[in-house]
Amino acid sequence: MDQITLPQLPPPPGATVVRKAAMAALGRKLWPYIWPSDRADLKRRIYVSLALLLAAKLVTIAIPYSFKWATDALAEPASAPVFGVMAAPLAFTLAYGALRIAMSLFTQGRDAIFADVAMHAVRRLARDVFAHLHRLSLRFHLERKTGGVTRVLERGRDSIETIVRTTMLTAAPTLVEFVMVLIVLLVQFDWRYVAVVAAMILAYVGFTLVATTWRIAIRRAMNESDADANAKAIDSLLNFETVKYFGAEEREQQRYDKSIARYERMSVKTYTSLALLNAGQAIIFALGLTSVMAMSVGGVRSGAHTVGDFVLVNAMMIQLYQPLSYIGLVYRELRQAAIDLEMMFDILAEEPDVMDRPGAAPLVVAEGRLSFENVCFSYDPRRPILKGVSFEAPAGKTLAIVGPSGAGKSTISRLAFRFYEPSSGRISIDGQDISAATQASLRAAIGIVPQDAVLFNDTIAYNIRYGRSDASDAEMREAARLAQIDRFIELAPGGYGAQVGERGLKLSGGEKQRVAIARTLLKGPPILIFDEATSALDSYTEREIQDALDRVAKGRTTLIIAHRLSTVVNADEIIVLDKGVIVERGTHVELLAQRGVYAGMWSRQHDIRRAEETLRRAAIEEGGRLSIKIEAQGARGGAPEADEGQADAMRVDEDADIVSGA
Repeated sequence: MDQITLPQLPPPPGATVVRKAAMAALGRKLWPYIWPSDRADLKRRIYVSLALLLAAKLVTIAIPYSFKWATDALAEPASAPVFGVMAAPLAFTLAYGALRIAMSLFTQGRDAIFADVAMHAVRRLARDVFAHLHRLSLRFHLERKTGGVTRVLERGRDSIETIVRTTMLTAAPTLVEFVMVLIVLLVQFDWRYVAVVAAMILAYVGFTLVATTWRIAIRRAMNESDADANAKAIDSLLNFETVKYFGAEEREQQRYDKSIARYERMSVKTYTSLALLNAGQAIIFALGLTSVMAMSVGGVRSGAHTVGDFVLVNAMMIQLYQPLSYIGLVYRELRQAAIDLEMMFDILAEEPDVMDRPGAAPLVVAEGRLSFENVCFSYDPRRPILKGVSFEAPAGKTLAIVGPSGAGKSTISRLAFRFYEPSSGRISIDGQDISAATQASLRAAIGIVPQDAVLFNDTIAYNIRYGRSDASDAEMREAARLAQIDRFIELAPGGYGAQVGERGLKLSGGEKQRVAIARTLLKGPPILIFDEATSALDSYTEREIQDALDRVAKGRTTLIIAHRLSTVVNADEIIVLDKGVIVERGTHVELLAQRGVYAGMWSRQHDIRRAEETLRRAAIEEGGRLSIKIEAQGARGGAPEADEGQADAMRVDEDADIVSGA
């Protein structure tokens, strides 16, 4: 067993003060959610919950007295009163049962009434954070893992409930009970009992807090090792085929076993530290209980107290043990919840990079003319992306932007959507500076079909109707028809109600693109942006999608951002972007005649496409000869041994065709 040692490094000076200040600041942030100024009904629930809390604790203190009175009545039967037909011992025993029932009713009633307060706070804060996440800029989301952000949201939501319910339903009742017990001991006995019990409580709480702080570090290490082991297992299983390709099963087992071995070691430390914590708590409580019981024995012998008082002290101390045992749990949960909640409030404190200006007006689109005027932009000041880019996409015309990877093509679409603000220059629609317009009106005027059309894990109908949620079924079907996906949907099991899977993985690339086109069509924007909309598709699907895009673009201002030049040959104007600068512009024919960058790109892509066509024809011809050979040998009853290499060659050609993206 690994030896467990206490941390050697002391906390930095002022750490306690900082922690208290942070907790106080966290309480101030959380208070408006717990005490909503606009909900009088929730405030009434808080008042009723507090009243029930006090009533439950008064009954809790009365329960040991029923033991005392029943014991005294049994010890001195002659002097015991008679209540009707019942003697005192029986009456006090029945009173004990009634008090326990009353305590349970008060406690459960308090929990039920306060639940609405706690869950309303959870809902309001979670809703505010979720809405704020959508207000934050694209830069925030690109710099963080989506799973990490949603995990913060999930943990923060759980933390609100933990803090509110633990404080109200555990910490506050425990504190009230401590005070009541000390008052009873002072009134019923004397100050010495109070001093012993108070010392026991302080020692118990102090030891619990120190030991729990020590255990938190061990528990965190165990959770980290558990998460690491799970991550390795998930990553390995998600890459099942890759593991098989490289025969790496043993390697994966060793990686997983290494992580799970660390989890094993930390789990042993966790359980061992818990045993030490429980043992220390039991010793402290036993010493306190034994001390007051011994003092009570002396009081009974001297005649100052009755046997019932001896029972009273014992029952009260035993009853006090339950709230004491919660202290470590409460402290650990509150501390972890405070950390998680602080992370959530940190997200709320994030300011969006792009915000509507004060007095921003809705964008009024009459023609749909999009203009960039000497626009400069960089994600990092050390690496400029756009360097004084100027162009205009005339109303109802198609403008294409092409260039090598990293030239800044997709950045233009992000600036047009105002996901980022340009470092300098001006972007306008119909002469209106988009930075002076509201973001909602700007984005309503622009529709985009991206390279990677990500769909919601819902039905096809939901994803198409996402373009305009109030669209009728007829409008949705017409959008699907224009996007040339209506036939596929009608033949698919479930039709428009078919599920597309996570990120649309149940659909092919072309089908996802058509759904994205239909979604954008249903939105009906005057300006369209096709951002590498066909670059991830094979040649056949690309031609089909391109036909749909051409049909969609008619009568709309269209900006095509493309790497494949075959998709822009019919554009009214083509801009060639290289290293953030426009190096050429003109029609397809004009640019070819210039024999510059565009002509070079066209030549290279044309050569690749011609080679792909040659490979495809060769594969088709080889496949025809192979089928004839097989039929002839089959008629003779022989096996086509010599043709296995040819079949492999054909498969290689087909694979090359697929990989090339032809």
